[in-house]
Amino acid sequence: QVQLEESGGGLVQPGGSLRLACVASGRFFSINDMGWYRQGAGDEREWVATMSTNGRRRYADSVKGRFTISRNRSKKAVYLEMNNLKPEDTAVYYCKANIDFEISYEDYWGQGTQVTVSS
Repeated sequence: QVQLEESGGGLVQPGGSLRLACVASGRFFSINDMGWYRQGAGDEREWVATMSTNGRRRYADSVKGRFTISRNRSKKAVYLEMNNLKPEDTAVYYCKANIDFEISYEDYWGQGTQVTVSS
């Protein structure tokens, strides 16, 4: 059973910073792309950032220049450094990983961590 566990959410003032972490556990061969999505109240889930195994990083326009995604392969982890946070960044943030089982691939999601940007 594969699990993704997120941490690092919380309440922060506008202009502040937070660092999210997501760690994968379970039995699998490797991890392909890892990324972050978010869902605000009443909104659909939207893509935030993805990092590929070759190191390529991609960002949504709304977070480009403020958020940085990174990975630690040995720890099976992905991180999201969020700077200059805005109230519109308030959402539940979800980690997503494409898990390689050698004979198949499957996407897994974390349970989500709440980020609230408010004064």
